[in-house]
Amino acid sequence: MIPDVYVRKQDTRWIVEVNRSGAPRLRVNQAYADLLRGSGGHETLRHQLQEARFLVRSLEIRDETLVKVALCIVERQTEYLEHGEEHMKPMILKDVAEAIGMHESTISRVTANKYMHTPRGVVEFRHFFSSQLAGTDGTDQSSTAIKARIRRLIGRENPAKPLSDSQIAALLNEEGTHVARRTVAKYREALRIAPSSERRRRPARQPQVISQEKQ
Repeated sequence: MIPDVYVRKQDTRWIVEVNRSGAPRLRVNQAYADLLRGSGGHETLRHQLQEARFLVRSLEIRDETLVKVALCIVERQTEYLEHGEEHMKPMILKDVAEAIGMHESTISRVTANKYMHTPRGVVEFRHFFSSQLAGTDGTDQSSTAIKARIRRLIGRENPAKPLSDSQIAALLNEEGTHVARRTVAKYREALRIAPSSERRRRPARQPQVISQEKQ
């Protein structure tokens, strides 16, 4: 997937740059524009010149908005970029819209089908937006982060005694994430992970050695 912006850390600062390799850089030929300015008539050409300038400016505004949105996401999701999905913060389109002073529908349109190249790989802009649950410490928890924690717990379980959804909920609660068993089941299914009854693996049977007495 070709990223629309590149995000990288330089010293202690995060840098966001638009990927301009995917589209040609447009500009109005100033020589022709000056000729039209100095001559009468040519209303059709004048109208086309106006449309060309509008198009160029629209593309510039689109890139500027994309950078603003990306910078806002990076500022809010620094811990995710540095430490992974378990550190994703809850965030919705409205949060970004209010932060940069734009309408929520504009943020939705700008982020649609857009991708960001990060130290965590190429990530879709929409991946940074998720629902939230209240943590036991009073802070909000991102559903993306909770799913990552569920995946971690299941990845470390004993294959012979896999964790039930209730056990996972209890372990998450100990970590400060208050989540119901049914929510764990919902997120586990979203991760396409089978229930504990289907994850259980029986230990391989040891071959029996039969000794034979010498005749």
